[in-house]
Amino acid sequence: MPPAHPFDYDAVIGGSSDDKLHEECGVFGVVGVTDAANFVALGLHALQHRGQEAGGIVAHHPDHGFNSARRFGYVRDNFTKQSLMETLPGAVAIGHVRYSTAGSKGQTAIRDVQPFFGEFSMGGAAIAHNGNITNADALRKELIERGSIFQSSSDSECIIHLMARSLQRNIPERMEDALRRVEGAFSVVAMTRTKLIGVRDPLGVRPLVLGKIGDGWALSSETCALDIIGAEFVREIEPGEMVVITAEDGVESVRPFRPRPSRFCIFEHVYFSRPDSIIGGRSVYETRRQIGVELAREAPVEADLVCPVPDSGTPAAIGYSQESGIPYAMGIIRNQYMGRTFIEPTEQIRNMGVRLKLNVNRALIRGKKVILVDDSVVRGTTSRKIKEMILDAGAKEVHFRIASPPTAWPCFYGVDTPQREKLLAATMSEDEMREHLGVDSLKFISLNGLYRAVGEAEGRDSKCPQYCDACFSGEYPVEPADMIQKGFQMKAAE
Repeated sequence: MPPAHPFDYDAVIGGSSDDKLHEECGVFGVVGVTDAANFVALGLHALQHRGQEAGGIVAHHPDHGFNSARRFGYVRDNFTKQSLMETLPGAVAIGHVRYSTAGSKGQTAIRDVQPFFGEFSMGGAAIAHNGNITNADALRKELIERGSIFQSSSDSECIIHLMARSLQRNIPERMEDALRRVEGAFSVVAMTRTKLIGVRDPLGVRPLVLGKIGDGWALSSETCALDIIGAEFVREIEPGEMVVITAEDGVESVRPFRPRPSRFCIFEHVYFSRPDSIIGGRSVYETRRQIGVELAREAPVEADLVCPVPDSGTPAAIGYSQESGIPYAMGIIRNQYMGRTFIEPTEQIRNMGVRLKLNVNRALIRGKKVILVDDSVVRGTTSRKIKEMILDAGAKEVHFRIASPPTAWPCFYGVDTPQREKLLAATMSEDEMREHLGVDSLKFISLNGLYRAVGEAEGRDSKCPQYCDACFSGEYPVEPADMIQKGFQMKAAE
């Protein structure tokens, strides 16, 4: 693997570094409120961290029918314009923010942006999907052979076509029928003319929560988006549950799938969810702080300062500091106003690279032994750049502490992951990674330590893991059929 240039411009322009795993999308919906689309826009703004590439909203009004708007870019740049929001009237609306997968990055067409809409004999329906359908290729091939005409490259469109072919009497029943054919991970928010529908897959891999706003209801990927619209958090939609909500009758719950043990994505706790969200009754911030506590117990080291890699490493760094007694300090400062297209990337600007986004607090760092706490190491390129910056500022020693186990396997359930050979931990031992990154020490939290931090006092149940941790363990709760067909090698049984 060639050494990374410490000031690689391309890793910082365009939002987040490519050295992080990215949640592929967030979903939000409301019913029973005036100007529902305005509430959806606010909810999507709070979920922007789950997808920054594009967003869409569909709304329904009895006099104006279904209307939609899909745009590239941030929610704040599109769905805050009064002229646009006036085209989305009605008391029921759903929305979606998208982060494309590795294969379609930079090639996304507006037709790939959700929510997707379909007109059925009993009326129209729109659907927004967070997750990944692992048998989408096989379903698409079958549907095309039977006459379906696809408009997008998204696996989510399969659900609309499966609904269209269903013989069930109404849209919720057609959705049940369709989702029984689907494998993988899905949290779906959908709407008809009068109903808001939410579904989670039987394993509950991706999140979905229910909120109450006045006389209306809301569905969201995370609780932080309920907060922004002033909604009261009611409960999580349970794995394998489908809720059908109307303004008049409230929430009706059904169980369309065979019950299975829950396997919620553990990386939601580590990185994806906002720290002010609540998952499984636990504060995400407190879980991340506890990860830092576990890290300090498992991997102590003598040092002068504990510094987070902003912003995702901050809660774990606080926990590490509190447990170790080593002072917490802001050794790296993040420029909050780093734009996506900031400035034309001339060669001179390219050489500034990561400094456009992060800058070292030199006066604090000089002559110190520094512990850097980050949430994960994926390719390792960003970690090397930051280490170079810290040493350049005069640090005496640099010790990395990582708030997740080594990421050695790709995710196929709605996370943008590099190919396995590009994951540092897939090709190197911990010692080899330490040498590659050029740091004085490198330690990851253990898988059991991570489980303890999320509230499993006895650690991981190896026979029936409480979470989906495939990116760390290589144990996939749903076989990724499409990827195996393409030659992906599963981990050999031990």
